[in-house]
Amino acid sequence: MAVYETDDHVGHTVRARGGLWVPGLVNLALGVPAIVPLYLLWWLLTEYLPMDCRQVEDVVKPGVTNCNYTTLDHAGVVMFLLAVTGLFMLALVFLVDVVLPRRRGRRTGVWLTAGLLVPVPFMVCLVLA
Repeated sequence: MAVYETDDHVGHTVRARGGLWVPGLVNLALGVPAIVPLYLLWWLLTEYLPMDCRQVEDVVKPGVTNCNYTTLDHAGVVMFLLAVTGLFMLALVFLVDVVLPRRRGRRTGVWLTAGLLVPVPFMVCLVLA
């Protein structure tokens, strides 16, 4: 369905630019750099949280079966990188999906709905890996 709006400068109805394609493609493009924080979150959920220990001292305790020193060693760095890259991506998505459409007089609802496409490139990488 074509979307039409009134052009104030000309005085007649013209077709609105973009439609649903522009927000979708922009949010898919945002999904490419979002692979980094999404992968870090995936690593924390699949490697760090299932472990039975949370400190290095827990590795030598008897009865602990699911404890990996390498995962414990990397967890702090991964959490820091997740915080930095995650905040950067959230700010970028907010800028692209809320601030810029409002400035240009576009509907933010369409852009926010298209924001659901941001994790699609990461999911495609998971399926292909």
